[in-house]
Amino acid sequence: MVIIVTGGAGFIGSNLIKQLLERYPNAQIVSIDNYFIGSEQNHIDNSRVDYRVGHSMDINEMWAEMPYEQVDAVFHLGEYSRIVQSFADIDMVWDYNMRGTKEVVKFCGAHSCRLIYAGSSSKFGNEGADENLSPYAWIKAKNIEYIKNFSNWFGLDYVITYFYNVYGAGHLKMGDYATVIGIFETQYAKGEPLTVVAPGTQSRDFTHVEDIVSGIITCYEKGKGDGYCLGTGQPEQIIELARMFTDNYVLIPERQGERYAGQADNAKVRALGWEPKHSLADYIASFKESVV
Repeated sequence: MVIIVTGGAGFIGSNLIKQLLERYPNAQIVSIDNYFIGSEQNHIDNSRVDYRVGHSMDINEMWAEMPYEQVDAVFHLGEYSRIVQSFADIDMVWDYNMRGTKEVVKFCGAHSCRLIYAGSSSKFGNEGADENLSPYAWIKAKNIEYIKNFSNWFGLDYVITYFYNVYGAGHLKMGDYATVIGIFETQYAKGEPLTVVAPGTQSRDFTHVEDIVSGIITCYEKGKGDGYCLGTGQPEQIIELARMFTDNYVLIPERQGERYAGQADNAKVRALGWEPKHSLADYIASFKESVV
């Protein structure tokens, strides 16, 4: 059994590889990552993981140089994944997400293997209108259309999952691509005010990475088609998230492209037997205890 994970050196991808190794003891895992935000620090020391440096756009050429005869599944996580920053990075978003995903889909079709795609929950905001809020959200939504059409045209076997604000050990804490919880952790540890984007009442469905990964694997094994939303279904306002850390916070100006609300309708994935097990409040409490 051979499984490809694009973005395998990233936060979610590396956690996925860990669970795949446990779940499938005879599987060979191939990670394809261009290390834009991925890191060698996320590598897993296991002979069954083959780390390859490259762009998902080049997956067909890269595969031709590999020693494997067949591939059973591609978990396609290796895309650009930030909303606000996508305005400045629009060319990068187009290359990583539109061009890269086109080649991954073509690869899966040519090799008759299953595609597990990481869609963006940003498309569900404001009754679907938020898919046009940013270059990132729009291109991710178009990729969903492409995958569905490709399947209708050529018989692609696929399942589409949607991630909701993933957090956990190893998420980015600094830099332009840091997550909100990662940013709050850094600021809290330094004794600085937490910077809450105005108005603060916007909500997000924060979901632990271990729950996300178990959901991805559940969908791979039991799901088919579109609509598997991996989130707790219990959103938190950003200002309330900050208060879980401290009362020392300040409001900063609103940012272009930010959706107001996010909440997963996870009924479809729950029907497969998945359910989230991690508590955001417990995670933050544990983090605060670790800060000396």
